[in-house]
Amino acid sequence: MKPAEIGNIFIAIILLTIVSGLAFVINSQWEDLSLAFAFSAIIIFIAVLSKKLTAYLLDADVEHEIWEITRLGLKKSDHFKKPFPAGILLPLIISIITLGTIKFSAFLTFEARALKYRASKRFGFYSYTEMTDWHNALIGASSAIALFLVAIIAYFLPIADLESLSKMSIYYIFWNLLPISKLDGTQIFFGSRILWAVLATITLIATMMAIITI
Repeated sequence: MKPAEIGNIFIAIILLTIVSGLAFVINSQWEDLSLAFAFSAIIIFIAVLSKKLTAYLLDADVEHEIWEITRLGLKKSDHFKKPFPAGILLPLIISIITLGTIKFSAFLTFEARALKYRASKRFGFYSYTEMTDWHNALIGASSAIALFLVAIIAYFLPIADLESLSKMSIYYIFWNLLPISKLDGTQIFFGSRILWAVLATITLIATMMAIITI
């Protein structure tokens, strides 16, 4: 893992801690802030690790970056002069404006690249080495599925504090499944609309349940 990717992952952990723990700060619940950091580290680590493991099974490599928006409009020529760091600014702005009520948790995007020996190993020397949309969908979906498992386990374990881990996991899945820009939802949607629809439906139900049980 490159130093830049490690730095991006650390930034995502800090941002998720801020997004999830801002309400604790406002209410002076400082003891819960350390718990928010621990849960944030678990969620980001599992989201990243699941994608890397899935990519490894596909003879590919995945690199995580802070989510950036480069296009200003619908035309390809409409670009920002500099990439807009949406993965940093949007979560902070939304959290501050809503006083931590809306926990916008989209920070990272991923780029999958086939390893050099992939073509000869899987398809023969004359086959392509590029990753398909379906492969990207599988990699993106692996993160959501892994975090669903975390949410379910945390919810049913008889430990009160783990309910927050379950909700944080669900919120993270919800925002990252949005089919916009380069988020996981976009990668899954264009790789398999059926897979995206199934995950989106389950996530929407789980998110509504998480909100109701506040």
